[in-house]
Amino acid sequence: MFNYFDNDKETMRKVDTAWLRMESPSNLMMITGLMFLDNLPDYAVFLDMIEKNFLSYRRFKQKAVISTAGTYWQDDEFFDIKGHVRRVALPGKADYAELQDFVSDLASTPLDKAKPLWQFHIVENYDKGPVLVSRIHHCYADGIALIQVLLSMTSSSRKNSLNLSPDSNNKEYHRKLGVLKSVINPAKKQFANSLKMANQIKSIGFEALQNPALLEKGVSEIADIGLELFNALTLPDDPETVFKSKLSVRKNAAWADSIELSDVKAIAYATGTTVNDVLISNLAGALREYMLKVGENPDEIIINATVPVNLRPLEHAKNLGNHFGLVFLKLPIFESNPLKRLEFIHQEMNELKKSKQAIVSFGLLSAIGMAPAKVQNLLLDQFSKKATTVLTNVPGPQVPLYITGAEVKKIMFWVPQNGTIGMGISILSYNGKVEFGLIVDKNLISDPQNVIKEFPNQFEVLTECMMMHPWDGQVHADILE
Repeated sequence: MFNYFDNDKETMRKVDTAWLRMESPSNLMMITGLMFLDNLPDYAVFLDMIEKNFLSYRRFKQKAVISTAGTYWQDDEFFDIKGHVRRVALPGKADYAELQDFVSDLASTPLDKAKPLWQFHIVENYDKGPVLVSRIHHCYADGIALIQVLLSMTSSSRKNSLNLSPDSNNKEYHRKLGVLKSVINPAKKQFANSLKMANQIKSIGFEALQNPALLEKGVSEIADIGLELFNALTLPDDPETVFKSKLSVRKNAAWADSIELSDVKAIAYATGTTVNDVLISNLAGALREYMLKVGENPDEIIINATVPVNLRPLEHAKNLGNHFGLVFLKLPIFESNPLKRLEFIHQEMNELKKSKQAIVSFGLLSAIGMAPAKVQNLLLDQFSKKATTVLTNVPGPQVPLYITGAEVKKIMFWVPQNGTIGMGISILSYNGKVEFGLIVDKNLISDPQNVIKEFPNQFEVLTECMMMHPWDGQVHADILE
């Protein structure tokens, strides 16, 4: 429950405070997204849609303020929509390289803290069609909440998208909300536990660490929580590689060609795994291939990815803010055989599904949000040393969407990283296709397009392997050799 200071201020939730204060020159806490459109939206119509839909969320007219009295949201008395929605033209050929530079520039440039922390840029002259670039600070919302915001801005009809508002299109709006059911796990008990953890993590977690006898019992909630916390704190740091080293203040973004979701589902069905397993094992192969190309040996290396896990029940989907935990996922870049990589990931994911890592991390983020900034930064740096990348995999709407009369042909986004993590990998499925995005510190990788192109390449390798060895539900020794 928010506590109001006065009519135009309200206190910020502790977990959102953590994301606000997490920002550093090397890692800006913005979620950056792209929508590739089939035609150019009318600017006046687009502004009207933003006013009616995006700004129906009061939060987007509020500034995020850090003061000695705490952190809070404050209405922007000088709010100007045109300061947040801009029309731009790319220089030169206005091709992939030009758009890549533009997006990378935005991802490396802080939002204006004197204003609400979001922007839309309408790129009018990209050679493959108009592009909508969005930037929203992570303290406003997590990825699941932003999907909800996206749905409020779009329609499944080109005609309806030209006159869209939450009231006039209420029936379609609620029908579209059904697409979130595949994204949101309506686990009310899990959500309640995570909120409870926000208040008890300090006493429960550290009591368990200070008293090992609690861990030996292995039956109580305190023991389970303490063990997860102990495992997170004692996880070894990730090794230094081409993907993990000293960070600069410049990010480079890139995206790959789409692959058919039906093809991914076919592999998952044939192997008894999941779409998520197939895609993550695929990216592990892509990272391995790039390391080999730059002369690094990945054969004895395992790296960790921090993976957001949704803790938001469906009925909370319309609320902004952050309601997710993080888990550490091992990526088998050491493995050259694509089927062995898939088997490894499948087993790892099954173990993570049984753990309480996500709930523990949600409570930790809330506790960290209450700590002094110096303490917060120290803790976040320690945890970030244990991972090389942030990885998100979001199942988006599987029907075409329209925004102010334009069809959304492709969607891509990049999540922020924190501490010493300098790479973010995004996977998103939309309208029957899977999209891959990469954002990485320039000091680590100056040519991210040569990493991301391996994602579809590695899927082809996996497909060829399956064709050579028809699957009958068993992992045959000759396949795994």
